[in-house]
Amino acid sequence: MKTGRKLGVGLVSAALVMSVVGCGNNGNSGNNETNTASPGTDATKAPATSSSKAEKVKIIYSMWGSAEEGNTTQSVADKFNASQDRIQVEVQAIPWESYMTKLNTLATADQLPDTGMLKEDGVIQWSSQGMLNDVSSMYEGSDSKPLDSLAYKYEGKTVAYAAANEILLLYYNKDMFDKANVPYPPSALDKAWTWDEFVETAKKLTNDKKGKHPGEDGFDSQSIVQYGASVENLPWQLETWTLSNGGGFYANDGTEVRVGEDASIEAIQKVADLYLKDHVAPLSVGQTDDGIQRTIIAGTVAMATNGAWNVGTSLNTAKEAGLNYGVAVLPYMKDKVTLNTGGANVVFSQSKHPAEAMEWLKWYNSEENNWALISSGIWMPTLEKWYTDETLTHKWLENPNFPPYEEYKSAVVDYAQSSAARPASWFYTNNTTEFNTLLGSVLGDVWTGKTTAKDAISKNLDALKAAHTGNQ
Repeated sequence: MKTGRKLGVGLVSAALVMSVVGCGNNGNSGNNETNTASPGTDATKAPATSSSKAEKVKIIYSMWGSAEEGNTTQSVADKFNASQDRIQVEVQAIPWESYMTKLNTLATADQLPDTGMLKEDGVIQWSSQGMLNDVSSMYEGSDSKPLDSLAYKYEGKTVAYAAANEILLLYYNKDMFDKANVPYPPSALDKAWTWDEFVETAKKLTNDKKGKHPGEDGFDSQSIVQYGASVENLPWQLETWTLSNGGGFYANDGTEVRVGEDASIEAIQKVADLYLKDHVAPLSVGQTDDGIQRTIIAGTVAMATNGAWNVGTSLNTAKEAGLNYGVAVLPYMKDKVTLNTGGANVVFSQSKHPAEAMEWLKWYNSEENNWALISSGIWMPTLEKWYTDETLTHKWLENPNFPPYEEYKSAVVDYAQSSAARPASWFYTNNTTEFNTLLGSVLGDVWTGKTTAKDAISKNLDALKAAHTGNQ
């Protein structure tokens, strides 16, 4: 999902509407502190056998939010409490600004809650310090489990599952394509555009005030009135293109920084050149998370990349106002790649009742308990059956909030379970916030053309490596 507190806010907003809520966050804004004050001495722990079920076991679930938001979530927990006679869940709401500081304090005092929200960029760090339980058994015996790409893994063990799914997509304005008599971007992965096809199509959709396109005699790059494309260059989304070009930010096990490799640098420069050389994209310096609002919804760009959550957070409203948009798979450089993400719910290793904590999370994360977020398009389901069972897929997609069924199923549902879908790096490696923050700063002059990606990254490669310690 998009970075920042927005995922947690969305949960509570949905809860206020229907008294049902899920949880998670990408937490790249606000307090970036993720270190535990007192690291555990053991590796990530496997759940212990539960104690006697004769007494109702009390489980504390922590979340970021106001007291009112906590009360709303407690009302959801009360439904779970009433549904069985073995577990009693109590919600502990902590303000976002002090959430990680509070958890660190509780960790030092050996008083962490049983389970709760944890920022995506903190999951592997806390796991490496022995503070999280192995939750691999959470879905044993279930008819379905989350997609493999939604598992946070440390040393081969699943230490959290995302509470929601999000993938990166290509959005486009159908009216702009129709007016230019240009075929729509493909929604099927096997027909995905190459990067060169994407750029050439973007040129046909880029117009200056005289109606000229890039490459035509008389085209004026200083008087563009409609751009053909925009590729989101927030650092965490930019990783997509480095992977697609055969590089990446990190090695597959997350222990080595690869952003300095030629393939990674070339991919980043290609994104920059959409503005600098191809003249098909507006300038973006990779600092604000409002790409769809600035492009597709503003009516100035024909197609733009960004996350699936935009359907529910902004495109639905724009659609009601007359926007005729579609959704497609991303273009590719060498390999077909999209990133997925989703905020984490965890079971802390200090819990005396990890099995009961997992039972609560399994119930709490179910699609039925997050239906307002899913049906609106803010979230995608996590369980595999919603992607493979035609009845469930129709239940999910056949509503006016989405583009046509076949288009959305192909570009989103099928795409999300394909080999192209890869987990964002915070699913398997450490210190991604520090790395992404520095990379965003390093690339600032690349987007404006003051320097090249090669020079900017090469000069700062040691600092980028120092910002990231991987799983070591």
